Amino acid sequence: MVNSPYFDNQAVKKLQELINHPAVQAGFAPFLVALITALLLQRLKLSGLAVIAGFAITIYLASSFSFEPLTSSRKIVLAGLIAAAIAIPLSLLQARWTSYLLATFGGMTAVWAAYGILLHQETQALWLWGSGCAAYAAFLVWGMDRLAQYPLRAAGAATALGIGTGAAALIGASALLGQFGLAIGSAAAAPLLIQFIRNRPLPTGRMLTLPLAIIAALTGCLAVLSARLPWYALPFLAIIPVTAQLIPLPGKSLRVQSTVLSLATFTLAGIAIYLAWQSAGDVPY
Repeated sequence: MVNSPYFDNQAVKKLQELINHPAVQAGFAPFLVALITALLLQRLKLSGLAVIAGFAITIYLASSFSFEPLTSSRKIVLAGLIAAAIAIPLSLLQARWTSYLLATFGGMTAVWAAYGILLHQETQALWLWGSGCAAYAAFLVWGMDRLAQYPLRAAGAATALGIGTGAAALIGASALLGQFGLAIGSAAAAPLLIQFIRNRPLPTGRMLTLPLAIIAALTGCLAVLSARLPWYALPFLAIIPVTAQLIPLPGKSLRVQSTVLSLATFTLAGIAIYLAWQSAGDVPY
């Protein structure tokens, strides 16, 4: 067997190329990290942190954790991390008003994240887009929070919402925002797969639903404001959590239920992706 610096350098180069591939950074890596995190933390009932763990590895590989200067995309990262941190103590609160409080938090966060972009709009457009982003984020956070006590429905909606948002943003000519959305969707697929294989629920709570809703909402808003994602794609993404809550699931195994749930939620995600493609053209890769 030949040991040579040349072969070592070639192996390192190929590994680096693999790590730098968008499919690895926004798909395989967050899914794998989320899968490991969910399995390791299930005894502590912290499996919901799998989504933010998967998102974090994508940020590490594709961008950085630097927050200076605090751009709109970096505000998404910061908001997601804060949401994950506060979701842990908030998981102990079961009061109904908490959902509305979190929805308000989501709306305010969306305006904060888009503030720099909104300042370049005329006054009428500023109020229109600002209120639209706030309403979209508030509705998503509220909708996902309603699923916090239903692990299968939450994971199914989260996967479709993340992948739908990411793919639509990517087609809308924003590679970074596309990676953000695809990362949380891929990470959310890990708890969904665990439930499918084990055929029993994996409690995730607000530790999954809150950061995912915040990241997805901010990603969608910024993709509309700064890229070419049409605004009318967002309503189809917004109703994914509501659909996941209302759709009747057959009283059979979780495997059958997850299949039905995925078909319904991914249909809505597919419509949003199609509208983005119809408006903006092909994927920029």
